[in-house]
Amino acid sequence: MAAAVDKKDSLPDMKTTGVTTLISDSGTIRYKIITEEWLIYNQRNPPFWAFEKGIYLEKFDSVFHVDASIKADTAYYYEPKKLWELRGNVHIQNQQGDKFDTELLFWDQTKEKIYSDKYIRIEQIDKILTGYGFESNQQLTAYQIFNNTGIFTVEDQTAADSTKTQN
Repeated sequence: MAAAVDKKDSLPDMKTTGVTTLISDSGTIRYKIITEEWLIYNQRNPPFWAFEKGIYLEKFDSVFHVDASIKADTAYYYEPKKLWELRGNVHIQNQQGDKFDTELLFWDQTKEKIYSDKYIRIEQIDKILTGYGFESNQQLTAYQIFNNTGIFTVEDQTAADSTKTQN
């Protein structure tokens, strides 16, 4: 039976199911992950974590407030690069309540950047923005949308007629 597996890197080094965990960095809790299945491939090049049955992640700031919540059908985390790849029904909500929806998103923790080249829909309280491709800081508070369109609420105000004379 062992001869049937000729590539050790094709099997995960760890498989965990029914996961709810907190992840810390330098002694401070930074993330909460909830997933049905977490696979770790340390023998692959590059090594990565796989969340192929969906993921829900919360990112915390330094005082343990949720900076962002993230949900996706599939996610991969490339540990050496500190790069997340989120695929399928990616939904993010930032601290201000803005909602981001796309099919593919990358989060580069080293560069502190979030980006995509796919269709993106951003819903805010007073407007909806859409486009193909975007870049943002990792707090999703300063972003740029490419090839964009939008729906904005505009108050109807009748402009004063400048040709009328007043007596």
